Amino acid sequence: MSAPRPRTAILTVDDDPAVSRSIARDLRRRYGDAHRIVRAESGPQALEAMRELKLRGDVVAVLLADYRMPQMTGLEFLEQAMDIYPTARRVLLTAYADTGAAIEAINVVDLDYYLLKPWDPPDEKLYPVIDAQLESWSTTDHRIVAEAKVIGHRWSAASSDTREFLARNQVPYRWYLADSPEGARLLDAAGADPRTLPVIITAEGETLVAPSNAELAGHVGLSTAPAEEFYDLVVIGGGPAGLGSAVYGASEGLRTVLVERTATGGQAGQSSRIENYLGFPDGVSGGQLTDRARRQAVKFGAELITTREAVSLEVNGAGRTVRFDDGSSVGAHTVILATGVAYRQLAAEGVDEFTGRGVFYGSALTEAPSCIDQDVYIVGGANSAGQAAVYLARGAKSVTLLVRGRSLENSMSYYLVQQVESVPNITVRTCTEVVGAEGDGHLERLHLRNAETGEIDTVDASWLFVFIGAAPRTDWLDGTVLRDDHGFVMSGPDLAAPGETPPGWDLDRHPFHLETSVPGIFAAGDVRSESAKRVASAVGEGAMAVMLVHRYLEGR
Repeated sequence: MSAPRPRTAILTVDDDPAVSRSIARDLRRRYGDAHRIVRAESGPQALEAMRELKLRGDVVAVLLADYRMPQMTGLEFLEQAMDIYPTARRVLLTAYADTGAAIEAINVVDLDYYLLKPWDPPDEKLYPVIDAQLESWSTTDHRIVAEAKVIGHRWSAASSDTREFLARNQVPYRWYLADSPEGARLLDAAGADPRTLPVIITAEGETLVAPSNAELAGHVGLSTAPAEEFYDLVVIGGGPAGLGSAVYGASEGLRTVLVERTATGGQAGQSSRIENYLGFPDGVSGGQLTDRARRQAVKFGAELITTREAVSLEVNGAGRTVRFDDGSSVGAHTVILATGVAYRQLAAEGVDEFTGRGVFYGSALTEAPSCIDQDVYIVGGANSAGQAAVYLARGAKSVTLLVRGRSLENSMSYYLVQQVESVPNITVRTCTEVVGAEGDGHLERLHLRNAETGEIDTVDASWLFVFIGAAPRTDWLDGTVLRDDHGFVMSGPDLAAPGETPPGWDLDRHPFHLETSVPGIFAAGDVRSESAKRVASAVGEGAMAVMLVHRYLEGR
């Protein structure tokens, strides 16, 4: 005899005990026979209840959260709840005065409905809403998402890289320390040597030992090779500019393939919260923005390829050929270069030794759970550093921003400076740079120098996140397109003096605005010389580059 199927749950959270009891009573009266009604009086309490339901294999169909809760707002709760039950229908309980915020929440947590309080009589104002949400939920695929298992060492660069790769590509996984009982059990069951890590057990049960990113991608459902040999448009790079190009190229009928070396999103995709992007007044995480753009590109027919690094770009008559590090290649009529920039390596004695073992470049989201109640240091004074500081401060004991300049105002957006200053456990040390790092197997101490006094002091530190500089990875383009002294790709009017054309230009027109020194090859986003280095402008340049691609194709 088969075990009975668990009842689906409807979960409600409101910090007012009377309101919480009232809505639970009304829900139980109508839905108690078919659904389990779970009541919580705070966001953290509700999240804990959801985790327990998840462990038992139960399913949550509908979430109802009050907007105004002191410890964790309803919006913050729903955002975190999405990670536990991503297909649960989300309803925000609001007072009339908060309806504006509720409407804005649609952009942040894909809100399904906002319900005004009070909801009396429930037969008219509550039950029709819940009926509709349950019906919508029943038609969606709410099967439990299978997770990969990653077993590795806490202070292992290879393990850190694997987790970062999976997280940025939004592949669900669970992390196990190799020396934990469960980690040891998994290694034994897989017949894996604990000295060769990380070990990945895919959702299908395959065991991979210290795989390359390309090997791992092929086993977790990521596309790693173009389906065709020739396209209308090849986009190199999957940051905001590249994704913008892919969306507009594919939506306008161009056979489009986007090729990314690691994961879509670029630096912006690693941001915990982007608050000055148009249309998201409550902010949006880089991961959410990336996921929406990626799904949008795929919807229009663009191919998205990962773990392929471009190593050369060739001009073959009217065609352009991109060659990759594995020896493969792809051809196209046009190419958009949108490779963005990378964080510069921190030039301090001993730091390189601890990369992935206490020193991380842009990995704040992946490593944040390990930083709970820890002292964290961040190098950088621009927006990415400020966003990481605010995010990590939620759980860390303290966060110290190490800034070379005299103030944050010179390099960070005003709204973000205000946020940093308002968080009590964030300290800003200006005129400070890291000059050394020490540790036994992982980072344990930092040597910090005051640029004004020359004084050096040593601090205990196990966590250092680096967000400095903007280095374009364009060496592979040497000899193909013109670059400036810093390696950024030059385009349009910057290629030559007014009225002149760049060397080797053989067309009877001047280069289009985003066109490089080679006709049919365009640059968009942060990789382009003199670009604005903002997410919104990168997306705009990606769209504009596609418009210019059409002009190029029409004029050939």
